[in-house]
Amino acid sequence: MTDYLVVTAMGSDRPGIVNRFTRLASECDCNIVDSRMALYGSEFTLSLMLSGEYSAITRIENALPPLSVELELHTIIKRTQSHTALEFIGKLDIALTGPDKRGTMSRFTQYFAEQQLDLAALRTQTLDKGQQELHFSLNLPPGADSAKVCQDIQTIAEEMSLSCQCTAMDIQSSE
Repeated sequence: MTDYLVVTAMGSDRPGIVNRFTRLASECDCNIVDSRMALYGSEFTLSLMLSGEYSAITRIENALPPLSVELELHTIIKRTQSHTALEFIGKLDIALTGPDKRGTMSRFTQYFAEQQLDLAALRTQTLDKGQQELHFSLNLPPGADSAKVCQDIQTIAEEMSLSCQCTAMDIQSSE
């Protein structure tokens, strides 16, 4: 049986941190199922989902605290299960650009929650001269109308003086 562990680490950025985590995963016989890394200011963040036998996950759980102390990182670990994909009828990729205003992300995520849309990924960035970019990837549940969702998002974007590109993709059936 395969067990899973989510690891999140944060601290001052410096060369070699990712290598230390990936090497430890290999040494503990764990597989990196998914990973993300980002820099926020001078802070480094790393998120990993690891898989392995129960004993391998236990080894890495025990090895991470000393590594975190050595690298001066704040680390959180949590056992989890493999992700069970829900049934979706399509995907939307949304790209927004415009003035950086407080509450922009909140307004869009509120709409997504109200419509029961699955937010699969997001990325935001403040640019020079008070501008921002927002990118959302949404999974559409059965019964969702992608054209209406795109129109609603376009309306919200116009109210907030944002340019909007909404790209709909159908999910191919595996039958």
